[in-house]
Amino acid sequence: MAGETTNNTEIVVPAITRVFLAPVGTAAPADATVAMAAPLRSVGLTTEDSLKFNSEPNFEQVKSAQSSYPTRTFQTSDAATIEVDLQQWSGPNFKAVYGGGDIAEITPAGTGTPPKHYKFTPPRIGGRSEVMAVIEVIDGGKHYRYVIPRCMQMEGVASDLAKTKEAVLPLRLAVQGGDDLDAWYVLTDDPAFAPAA
Repeated sequence: MAGETTNNTEIVVPAITRVFLAPVGTAAPADATVAMAAPLRSVGLTTEDSLKFNSEPNFEQVKSAQSSYPTRTFQTSDAATIEVDLQQWSGPNFKAVYGGGDIAEITPAGTGTPPKHYKFTPPRIGGRSEVMAVIEVIDGGKHYRYVIPRCMQMEGVASDLAKTKEAVLPLRLAVQGGDDLDAWYVLTDDPAFAPAA
């Protein structure tokens, strides 16, 4: 099209990606490079090819006898999801993957001074909690942050516990919306995003 130019500096190769979670209502980062403030917590290591952000709008079409094509298309809903496989097994990551739950210290059987033991209990029906998420993508000097103020783990967890490979925790978050906030947005310092003059 007229006015468009080819520019290989606008190709993004996500050299580093990070995922941060926090309670809903946590202050979002103000820009694409400011240090993440508490209580945003990194989930740690993730598999190198699992991170995905999916936007899935839904549409309906009106068909008319006078046209072989739809005569009107309108959007009925919107949806977005985050997928990533966590490599680090920890209490906070288990709670993120199962949508909440409780962790308690328990007394192991036996005598002496054994190491501490812990019990994770997944949430009951109706007990899942929403979280805030920030996905950070870095390509050289370009930074992108997907900010999701509200999302919730809404899928089952399939744990592959094979002897010959690492066992990962599948985090699958569905973006939640509301009239009082953006469902999701991106912060970046990429000059290619500058509004046209």
